Amino acid sequence: MTEQDLGFVHRWVPGHGSPLTALVLHGTGGDESDLLPLGAAVAPGAALLSPRGKVRENGAPRFFKRVALGVFDQADLSARTDELVTFVHRAAAAYGFDPTKIVAVGYSNGANIASSALLRHPGVFARAVLFRPMVPFVPDPSPALNGMPVYISAGRVDPIVRRDNTEELVRVLTTAGASVTVRWEEAGHALTSGEVQGASDWLSDLDRPPKRPRRYTTP
Repeated sequence: MTEQDLGFVHRWVPGHGSPLTALVLHGTGGDESDLLPLGAAVAPGAALLSPRGKVRENGAPRFFKRVALGVFDQADLSARTDELVTFVHRAAAAYGFDPTKIVAVGYSNGANIASSALLRHPGVFARAVLFRPMVPFVPDPSPALNGMPVYISAGRVDPIVRRDNTEELVRVLTTAGASVTVRWEEAGHALTSGEVQGASDWLSDLDRPPKRPRRYTTP
């Protein structure tokens, strides 16, 4: 099956030792190869599926249009979100990965379309790691995310994403029933190695069996 058949120029890297597939979604100006190392660091051993955004803003690839900084073209966002979800379904059939074990790993613009996808298509991801996300839209009615694990990593001095926007996204996801973990980093919009490791540790902890309480006997 060709890239045209699937709908996006993309990279596919088979996994080794993990049942997960990481859908890696780049930020503005990135491409299908840009964040493969990030996906591998967050989800070691997982397969990697990384599409290139089809929108161009002054030549820079994005996943959807915006009207201004932080103001999204909602009609385009909706259509592009549906297009991305269709791509994920086609890729699962083409590459043979389990569509119920997808973790979205998105940065900035990629995190925003990942948020849009999980709100518009509950169940499309098993979990999500969102670096520097913004509120894509406020759903009405709220979808049922049924405890879906979501990790958000935000910068305290991010000049692009304000703290209140991050907190609103947490509210939107929590209202929808997601289980949200938030990490605040002393950083701007760029990522740090510590928060990437934090996301990886969070993801690993989800699959660890709960510890059994120790039983004590009276001698």
